[in-house]
Amino acid sequence: MNVQIQTVHFDADSRLLEHVNAKIEKLKTFHDKIIGLEVYLKLDNKSQQIRDKVAEIKVHVPKHSYFVKHQSKTFEESFDLAFNSLVSQVKRSKEKQQVFN
Repeated sequence: MNVQIQTVHFDADSRLLEHVNAKIEKLKTFHDKIIGLEVYLKLDNKSQQIRDKVAEIKVHVPKHSYFVKHQSKTFEESFDLAFNSLVSQVKRSKEKQQVFN
C-alpha cells in the first residue's frame, strides 16, 4: 500500500503524523486490497483570523476510489471525523459487493 501524507501551509509535528499513521494501519482491517492512500492536512484561511484545520483522505482500491473531507478546530479531530466517514463508506461498499456476489 502506497501512503502519502501531505501538509499544506504548515509543518506537521511527529505526534500528529503518528496519530495519522496509527489510524491508517487500522484501515487495513476494513479493506484488504488498498492500493494507495493520500492524506492532505491543510490550514483553511477563509476569514483571515480563524484558521480551520481540514483533513482530506483519498483511498484507491481496485475499480473504485473513496474520498472524504472534514474540517474542525484541530487536525486530530478533522482527521478522525474524516476517517470515521471513510470507514463507513468502505463498510457500505463491501456490504453491497457481498449482496451482489
